[in-house]
Amino acid sequence: MIKGDMIRTRKWFSLIVLILLVVSCKSSKVLSEGKVDENLSAKAIIKSHYNNQMQFMTLSGRMKIDYSDGGSAQGFNVSFRMEKDKAVWISAPLGLVKAYITPQRVTFYNKLENEYFDGDFTYLSNLLGTELDFAKVQNLLLGDALLDLREEKYLADIMGDNYQLKPKKAGDLFKILFQIEPKNFKMAGQQLSQPWEQRLLEIAYKNYQEINGRVLPNDISIVAIDKDKKNTIGIQYKNIEFNKPLNFPYKIPKGFKEIVLK
Repeated sequence: MIKGDMIRTRKWFSLIVLILLVVSCKSSKVLSEGKVDENLSAKAIIKSHYNNQMQFMTLSGRMKIDYSDGGSAQGFNVSFRMEKDKAVWISAPLGLVKAYITPQRVTFYNKLENEYFDGDFTYLSNLLGTELDFAKVQNLLLGDALLDLREEKYLADIMGDNYQLKPKKAGDLFKILFQIEPKNFKMAGQQLSQPWEQRLLEIAYKNYQEINGRVLPNDISIVAIDKDKKNTIGIQYKNIEFNKPLNFPYKIPKGFKEIVLK
């Protein structure tokens, strides 16, 4: 495989690491849209968002991921396991690609390239142009705010069928925007940008579903732009089960070449 293809493979997998969680199953139903209340303050919207965060211990299932870098497109089916606040485990068919993520560690290996990465969140943060940690990745995947909305004051507005939140004090180098759907006060969209660096991370939640009383994203789209490079990911979730006992088998094969950050 030529060097360009190897780089695209690494980027594809690194982006997948960010999106492997949430759900869909036979007992699920897509939720209808709610109606916005023009009288709600930003403080009330934020409070409702955190009051509606999902409670669970583990998730497990499968998902289909469609990825495009503008030059090529691929679709993959993967298995995943997740223990809330502790671990995310991902495996492609036959274990050709596998990842294990904890609050302290991001590691994955690729048998197609005989290479591996074992480090912290720097690799993913550099890729998407924004600082990431386990909590932020988990929130992104569950339809919760990537940043803690309680740490800053926001202005509330109505944008289409959703509430929109913007910081009262706009940053010069780092800009953020949140849209919250009015039925369950989950994220409808999140946008983090660095205009001077020409970087943009945009997450759109097209709709939500209810599974066993839990409200989760049904369809997620992620766009990552870095100058003239653009990566897009679409996700469909299947066969999700909650709160099953899980293990996370992971071992980097011997003889693989380490991916070293520059």
